[in-house]
Amino acid sequence: MAKADMNAILKRRMAATQQASELQASDEAYQQIFQHAPPSAPSEICDLPLDKLDSFFTADIGFKPYFPSKLEAFAQQLQEEGLLVRIIVRRIPHSDRYEILAGHNRTAAARLVGWTKIAAEIVVADDARAISIATLTNLLQRQDLSIIERGKAYKVLLEAKNRQGCRSDLADGTSGENRQKYSARAIVAEFFGVSEYEIRKAIKLTRLIPELQTVLEDSPQKLNLACADLIADYDPESQRAFVEMCGIKGNQLNKATVQRIVRRCPPPAADKQLIFAAWREARAEADKRLSAPSKKISFDRKKFAPYLDKLGSDQEIEALFLEFLRERVR
Repeated sequence: MAKADMNAILKRRMAATQQASELQASDEAYQQIFQHAPPSAPSEICDLPLDKLDSFFTADIGFKPYFPSKLEAFAQQLQEEGLLVRIIVRRIPHSDRYEILAGHNRTAAARLVGWTKIAAEIVVADDARAISIATLTNLLQRQDLSIIERGKAYKVLLEAKNRQGCRSDLADGTSGENRQKYSARAIVAEFFGVSEYEIRKAIKLTRLIPELQTVLEDSPQKLNLACADLIADYDPESQRAFVEMCGIKGNQLNKATVQRIVRRCPPPAADKQLIFAAWREARAEADKRLSAPSKKISFDRKKFAPYLDKLGSDQEIEALFLEFLRERVR
């Protein structure tokens, strides 16, 4: 058998495995998180017109489509190899249209190459199962998701679970001392193999206004996660001051600066001018420290002699001491 034919067979086998795993993993999550078995109704496999497909609208799951260059490359692959993994959809009641649960990029690529139909698997799904499929297929397969995208997916899952009677104090990141052992967040964390803290932190970042979410995802050198976590405590109007800060050429927010702003202008609401005043003070102090003459630190070497002689060169001792100081001031 020719090598090309063998490769094609292997790709088809891998695609069949992925096809089965998408629904299987989603239904495992559905069963574990929502404590319901998936509907026993069999799915239907057919080709659907692309103009009958709507993007997922049941909830804001937050996933972004491929960048144009990546989508074009995917479309080229689709044209050369065909569709290896069917999309997953569900019928929209009282219409002849379908809601895409998994396969938005596949659908977009198919449109790009001029297809009029695409292979699909039509499933019977309530909103909870639809959300499970829509979030799981991305969370488990796409390694390039940002923390904001993951936070929105976790939030949607928790809100869907909470609507079924679980505690409602989880989606906003708060928690009481008597929280049930198996809360919605604990169940979701267990399924994905992450900590509840990671889920709580990711969800908190979704409270950033869209402009700051974009800066965090596209220009992390201007806004790092530590700063974003502090800014997320502010209301949308107060956050707009930080958007302007991030837009200043050459400016990079650091944790110490934002902590000073938080102390001077406690969240959730703060006057924009007061936020800028605190920011200018922090920058002035930082500039003053940088311009101050360096201080020479000296030690009585006799006191440290029993230890210093075992550590090696002065450069090694200096590196060790700096590391110690960094740990102390964190």
